[in-house]
Amino acid sequence: MADTTKVTDKLERKKLKRAARKKAAPKAKRTTPRGENKAKIKKATRGKSKR
Repeated sequence: MADTTKVTDKLERKKLKRAARKKAAPKAKRTTPRGENKAKIKKATRGKSKR
């Protein structure tokens, strides 16, 4: 992303960042589902969260 540390105007900085994002190559698709590495539990009592 473009270096916007020198730009003091917030709107100008936002404009530069947005332009840089549009120019950047698209990110690759995820290879694994989101949250796959989270620790999972088999059974939980009622009211407890699974993760």
